[in-house]
Amino acid sequence: MSDAASSSGDVLTVGVSIPIPAPFGPHLQGRRTAYGDPLGAVTPAHVTLLGPTVVDSADLSELTDHLATAATDVSPFIMTLRGTGTFRPVSAVVFVHLARGISACEQLELGIRKGRWGAPLAFPFHPHVTIAHDVAEGELDRAFEELADFVATFEVRGFHLYVQDDDGGWVPVREFPLG
Repeated sequence: MSDAASSSGDVLTVGVSIPIPAPFGPHLQGRRTAYGDPLGAVTPAHVTLLGPTVVDSADLSELTDHLATAATDVSPFIMTLRGTGTFRPVSAVVFVHLARGISACEQLELGIRKGRWGAPLAFPFHPHVTIAHDVAEGELDRAFEELADFVATFEVRGFHLYVQDDDGGWVPVREFPLG
C-alpha cells in the first residue's frame, strides 16, 4: 500500500469503483469541482460498486481475494454514459446516466456485496457518475443542464479498490481485471 493510502490505527476506509477513463473522467471531475462539490477535487469520476466501507487492516487481504473472485465472474464490457439525472428531492445529487453497461455493473455489485461485504444499502443500487453533490440548488440545476448532452463510450476492463487517505481523497491501491 502506498504512503498516500494511510490509515488511522488498524482500520481503513475503502471503496470499490469503476474509474471513468481519460479524457472523460478528468472532464467530469473538473465539472464536479466547478460546481462547488466539496469532494470534487479529491474524488475521481467513477461508478461506485461498494461505497465507503470500514475494514480492519488485517482483513484487507481477504477483501482483495474476494474482489479478485468477483472480477472473474464478469467479462469486459462497453459502458456508455449519456445525459443527466438527479436523486432530488430525496438526495441533493446530480449524476450522469449509464445508458449501456448497467447489467454488468449490477452483476459486479452483487458479486462484490456478497457475504460479510454485503452491508445493507440506504438506497437501492443505481449505477451512475456523480457530478454534483451537496451544492446549492442553482449549481445542481446548472450541472443538470450543462451536462445534459454529455456522451462517452469506452470499454471497462476492470475495477479498482481505493483507500481513503487522511485528506479524504481516494487512492487506488489495486486494479482487478474482469473476466
